[in-house]
Parts: sequence; C-alpha cells; structure tokens
Amino acid sequence: MNVEALIKTDKKIPLRSRTLIHLMLIHNKLTENISHAFKPFGISTQQFNVLRILRGQQSKPANLSTLNERMISKMSNTTRLVDKLIKKGYVDRIVCMSNRRKVEITITQEGLKVLSEMDIVLEKAEKEILANFTDLELEQLNLLFNKF
Repeated sequence: MNVEALIKTDKKIPLRSRTLIHLMLIHNKLTENISHAFKPFGISTQQFNVLRILRGQQSKPANLSTLNERMISKMSNTTRLVDKLIKKGYVDRIVCMSNRRKVEITITQEGLKVLSEMDIVLEKAEKEILANFTDLELEQLNLLFNKF
C-alpha cells in the first residue's frame, strides 16, 4: 500500500506522518471489512465485542463496568449497545432488587447461537484480510504493535 498514491499526492510524506496515515488507512480497511462481514447479522463490531465478552464470562453475569473495561473500543456507549442486544434477544439484563444500581448482564442461548455463526464469518474475513502474511510475519507485526 503506497500511502502517497492512495491519498493522491506527489509530495513525499515524512516518515512519521506516513506511518500514522498508513495505520489510519489500515484501521479503516479493517473496520470496513469486518463491518461488512457482520452486516447480514445486523450487528456492529462493538455489539459483537459485547457478546464475546459475555460468552467469555462462562454463564457468570457481567456488569456494565466489566464490559467497559474489556471493550476493544473504549469510546463505546455500553449501555446503548446492551439495550440494542436486549431488543434482539441476545442478552438479558437483571436489575438487583436490593440495589437498583447493580445490573447484571448475561448472554442468552440465542445470543450464543448467533455468536457461533458470526465466529465462522469472522474467521473467513480474518483469513481474507491476512492472506498476504505468513505466520512469522504476523508474529513480527504483533511484536511491533506491542511497542504501542
């Protein structure tokens, strides 16, 4: 991916700026591809993230704070995401009667079912996105990412 060609400039972009632009372009491409894979399910990447977190709880409920801490995108409005998943029947929210501020969220059987279907679609998308990389290159790339 030639950054200068993609943004249609004849000027040589300084290395640090080119690197950041490159990362932003890659982020946009990844987001677009994964969102496209989830489109048939009517689920956003953030909603998918909530479902995966809840599945990882292994039948134990999570609260909004736990979800917020574990979200990939920290800018997500977790309450809104949970509300949308409740409407779809993928999660349940239980309010504690003794402490109304305590809310427990669990994934439903329907949520588990759709999530397992989405796992297959995501795995296919991951293979397509990363098709040009060897496992060694992916290991190296992850080592570089760890510098952030």
